[in-house]
Amino acid sequence: MDTTTLKDLAKTELHCHLDGSISLETIRQLADMADIAVPESDDELKKLVVAPAEAESLMDYLKAFDFIRPLLQTKKALHLAAYDVARQAAQENVIYTEIRFAPEFSMDEGLKASETVEAVLSGLEQAENDFGIVAKVLVCGMKQSPASVTRDIFDHVVPLAKKGLVGFDFAGNELDFPPAELEKIIRYTQELGLPMTFHAGECGCAHYIADSIALDIKRLGHSTAIYNQPELIKQFVENNVTAELCLTSNLQTKAAKSIDEFPFLALKNAGAKITINTDNRTVSDTNLTKEYGLFVKHFGVNAADFLTFNKNAIHASFTSEGQKADLLSKIDDLYKTFL
Repeated sequence: MDTTTLKDLAKTELHCHLDGSISLETIRQLADMADIAVPESDDELKKLVVAPAEAESLMDYLKAFDFIRPLLQTKKALHLAAYDVARQAAQENVIYTEIRFAPEFSMDEGLKASETVEAVLSGLEQAENDFGIVAKVLVCGMKQSPASVTRDIFDHVVPLAKKGLVGFDFAGNELDFPPAELEKIIRYTQELGLPMTFHAGECGCAHYIADSIALDIKRLGHSTAIYNQPELIKQFVENNVTAELCLTSNLQTKAAKSIDEFPFLALKNAGAKITINTDNRTVSDTNLTKEYGLFVKHFGVNAADFLTFNKNAIHASFTSEGQKADLLSKIDDLYKTFL
């Protein structure tokens, strides 16, 4: 399949970070609003907001986010950023997306957690009105933050479930903050009444994936370290877990040291539920069309496979059952031309 065809395919995305996916044009607008100087050339700006193709580790990759944090400290900035990321997705035929962010990173200048979520929701609502894309919000807790901080944020935002907040996530420093240490706050989050996903397996720690499954988490971001663990893959499948795969990001962070260490084929051959995601459009200098192209190039994926992966994503999404039914019907219709 050529790039035009791949772009034309209808898509869904479950794993996209707001602060890692803002376009260069919008970053410039946000910097102007925050009175923060940025380089005139895009090439120089990219050096600040795009992670190295050969990052040394996940923590090295995450440095690219430091420049963005001061730009997202007002409701207007968060609205604009959310609108921009949903717009980018809509332009490559994404019909449903869940965009995640950590309110904690936008509270430096006095915003409340609920205000940050309301601002993101308003940006997504505008994008839905302008482009027809259905976009929901996931709120991230940071693994390295005190559990009390995360608990307060989650408590503060959970009433916004009526407005488009559909779930929770935990991201950040995986290596030093394993699931076992976070069990209490994970259990607390699970009792709040919204579903959750969880970053696991990005630091070469397969047992973190096992621990996450044991905590009854049904969606796992990355899951990379599972590639050479047949018993764990069996457990993954038996527990009906969905993988949020992020190929470009995993190669950058060395979560997968090569294509051979990426878990796609091992999971696919075992019958696992797979979804394809960007993780961070800007930080990884990618989009879903590029990601689809890589799956065609490296694994021979075809349109029927992509339809399956997108239906997996819809089934695993955190939206309402009624909306899932509508999306499943819509994506079946949109793929008829390509099958």
